Amino acid sequence: MRCLCLLLLTAWFVIPLTGCASYTPVPISPAASAQSLDSRTLDNSRLQKFIAAELGGASKEDPPPTWDLSTLTLAAIYYHPDIAIAHAKLASAEAGVITARQRPNPSLTLTNVFGQAAVAAAATPAGAATITVGPMIDFLIETFGKREDRTAQARYLADAARWDLSTAGWQVRARVRTALLDLWVAQKRLALTHQQLNLQEELVTLLEQRFAVGEASSVDVMLARVARAQITLSLRNLEQTQATARVQLATALGVPAHALDGLVLSLGAFDYPPPVPSHPDTGKLRREALTMRTDVQADLQDYEAAQSALQLQVANQYPNITLSPGYNYDFGVNKYILGLGADQLPILNQNQGPIAEALANRQQAAANFTGLQAQIIGAIDEAAAAYRTATRSVATGDALLADEQNHEKQIASQFRVGQVDRVTLVTAELEVAATALSRFDAVERQRQAIGALEDALQQPLFDPGHWPTVPSEQNAILSHGESSS
Repeated sequence: MRCLCLLLLTAWFVIPLTGCASYTPVPISPAASAQSLDSRTLDNSRLQKFIAAELGGASKEDPPPTWDLSTLTLAAIYYHPDIAIAHAKLASAEAGVITARQRPNPSLTLTNVFGQAAVAAAATPAGAATITVGPMIDFLIETFGKREDRTAQARYLADAARWDLSTAGWQVRARVRTALLDLWVAQKRLALTHQQLNLQEELVTLLEQRFAVGEASSVDVMLARVARAQITLSLRNLEQTQATARVQLATALGVPAHALDGLVLSLGAFDYPPPVPSHPDTGKLRREALTMRTDVQADLQDYEAAQSALQLQVANQYPNITLSPGYNYDFGVNKYILGLGADQLPILNQNQGPIAEALANRQQAAANFTGLQAQIIGAIDEAAAAYRTATRSVATGDALLADEQNHEKQIASQFRVGQVDRVTLVTAELEVAATALSRFDAVERQRQAIGALEDALQQPLFDPGHWPTVPSEQNAILSHGESSS
C-alpha cells in the first residue's frame, strides 16, 4: 500500500511536466533588421497581393495598383512599424486573458522523518520501517468570483488593445494623407511659381531692352530683377519642400526614401474639395465621433477594465479556501488527512490599500474618457471653423482671380490691336499669376482643414468608403503573399 501511494504520488508530479513549454531563443540582429528595412519596396509581390485582396480582387492578372491615398494607406498598414507594435500589444493582452483564466496550481509538501519510537519499549508493527512519510497537497480554491473578475479585466484590456490597433491604422492613414497633401501642395505651388518666374523673366528681358534704348529707368529694371530673384528663391525653397514631403511620405509608409524613386503618385484626391457634410460640428458625424471613434472605444474598455479591477480588489477582502488532502505513513500506520484552511484572513487589514488604488484608477480612467471626448469636441469645432473660413477665402480668391483674368483678357485684346505694348500685357499676366498663388494659399488651408476634419471625425472624406481596416493578426497581413507564393 505504501509503495502504491508513493508511485501514484510520483506519477502525479512527473506526468504534468511532460506538457510544459520549452524556451526557444530568438535573437535580434541589428544588421539584418536594418538591411530588411532598407530593402523594402512598393513593388513587393506580397504587398501587391495584400492590397489586391483588401480591395476585393486578388487575381494574378490584375495590373499593379495605382498609388493613391487608398493604396498607399494599405501599403503603410503592411509596412509601418506602428502596426506591428500594436499587433504585439494585442497579442500580449490576449495572452493576459489566458493567464487570468488559469486556476492556481496545487502545491505539494513532503515531510520525511527517520528515527525510532520515542519510548524505547514501544511496540513497532512487524516489518514496519522506522520512518514517517507525510505528503500533502494544497488546493487553493478562489472565492467570491475572483477568477471571473480577473478574467473580465483581462478581456476588457484585450478589447482595448484591439481598438488601439484600429486607432494605429487611422493614425497611419493620417500621416500618409498629410504627407501626400504636402506633396500635392508643393507640386501645385511649384507649377504656379514656375509660371510666375517665366513671366517675370520675360518682363526683365523686355525692360532691359527698353532700358537699352532709353525707354525705361534703371529703377524699373532693378525692381524687376529683385522680383525675379525672390521668385527664384521661392522656387528653390519649394523644391526643397517637395523633396521633404516625399521623404515624409516614405517615412509614413515605413519604407526608405529610395523606394519612391520613379514611382508615379496619383494625387487627384486633392484636386477638388470632397463633399463635406453640412454642419460637421453639430450633426450626426459629431455624435458618432464622440461615441464610436476607435480611441473612444479603447478608453471605454479601459474604464471597464478598471471597474473589474476594483471588483477584484473588493473580492480580495475575503479569504480563499485551502483544501489539503494528504497521506501519512507513520511507523507502519497508514493515516489519511483532509485539511481545510483559509488563506490571508482579513484581520490586520481588509485590503483597504489596493481597494483605494483601484478606486483611484477607476476615477482616472473616467477622467481620461471625459478628457478625450472634450478633446474631440475641440478638434471638431476647430476643424469645422477652419474649413468654413478657408472655404470663404477660396470663394473670395475665385472672385479676385476671375476679375484679374477678365482684366488680362481685356489687355490681351488691346495688345492684339496695338493699343498696349508687351510690357503691359506681361504685367497683367503677372498679376493673374500672383492672384492665383494667393488663392492657392486659401485652397491649401481648406484641404488641410478637411484633413483635420477627417482626423477629428475619424471619417474618410478624401476617399469616402475606404476605411483603413487593419487585420487583427500580424500574420494575416503576410499570409496573402505566402499563400500565393
